[in-house]
Amino acid sequence: MPHAPRRLTIATRESALALWQAEHIRSRLAALYPGAAIALLGVTTQGDRLVDQSLSAIGGKGLFIKELEVAMEDRRADLAVHSLKDMPMEVPPGFTLAAIVAREDPRDAFVSNRHARLSDLPPGAVVGTSSLRREAQVRELYPRLKVESLRGNVNTRLRKLDEGRYDAIILAAAGLKRLGFATRIASLLEPDESLPAPGQGALAIECLSDRPELITALEALGDRATTLATTAERAFSRALGGSCQLPLAAYAEWEEGSLWLRGLVANREGSDVLRGEMDADVADAEGATQLGRELADEFLARGASRFLSP
Repeated sequence: MPHAPRRLTIATRESALALWQAEHIRSRLAALYPGAAIALLGVTTQGDRLVDQSLSAIGGKGLFIKELEVAMEDRRADLAVHSLKDMPMEVPPGFTLAAIVAREDPRDAFVSNRHARLSDLPPGAVVGTSSLRREAQVRELYPRLKVESLRGNVNTRLRKLDEGRYDAIILAAAGLKRLGFATRIASLLEPDESLPAPGQGALAIECLSDRPELITALEALGDRATTLATTAERAFSRALGGSCQLPLAAYAEWEEGSLWLRGLVANREGSDVLRGEMDADVADAEGATQLGRELADEFLARGASRFLSP
């Protein structure tokens, strides 16, 4: 049994979804270490403040992370809980992902008040999304639709839909389910229609890498299948320089020692899309990382460099 921590503080953004995620990890830790006093520290990040601009225009996913890491560096917090898909592919020096917990539904969700499926939308219908990955895949399959940027937390995005600004919006299914909005999902987009983002649906627990006892305590929350799958996804993205400026998707499934990884890169218009997949017997993170890199190498051999920033 890991050494039981006496007191822990979890740094979290203050959106409803981030607070749900932090509370979920707090309850998991409280069950493991019933004697520990576990508190939350709410932090407003730059990404939360800049709500009127697209992520690709203002610097990417790291805008939601930095202030939480500063809180850990200052010892105001011991750990932070993140949606893994929102984490940059490179963890900064001095930090580590101590655990990746069991994944929720990794798929994208189609949300509309008038239509049941993405394929039901009439020509010219407006689809809202904050993701270039989703935008590219929608444009590829349904070029007759109009895709517009949609920022804000889950509640804000749903409100904008209800106000009639969009005919439909696409969100991560995991966030909707965690916040009790599963009934708002008109249909789920299978990976063949909308391949998920690396890490989508998974929660990551980050802490300072110089705290071995804390890392050991947090590791108990990790899920092996999710960790191996998302490690491969992130390795694929990292090898291709994945960022918010690149429409990139990766989704892996690990079962009975075998890992199946699918990847996608595209231009924003969806007029040029490259897909591929690879599987291998994988037993550890090193093997998962190797699989991700090998699929990325295959993509590069097939000309994926045309999508990448110079």
